[in-house]
Amino acid sequence: MPESSLTSKGQTTIPIAIREHLGVHAGDKLEFFIDSDGRVFIAALTADVSELKGMLPKSKKKISIDDMNKAIKKRGAKL
Repeated sequence: MPESSLTSKGQTTIPIAIREHLGVHAGDKLEFFIDSDGRVFIAALTADVSELKGMLPKSKKKISIDDMNKAIKKRGAKL
């Protein structure tokens, strides 16, 4: 089982097997969870943008870029 030591500054190195399993790299964000039994879980906050495809239902109404720009301008944003 991979293990790691904690430094005096509260830092640790995540073993490579764990980093590979999570698919994380330098600069990626991690989230820590503590369950009701006191166990700690780590989850990667990384996702490829392609994983977002299909999360929202397709709009029934076609909207042009011009329509989007008009709506943005109407709400006070500068284009």
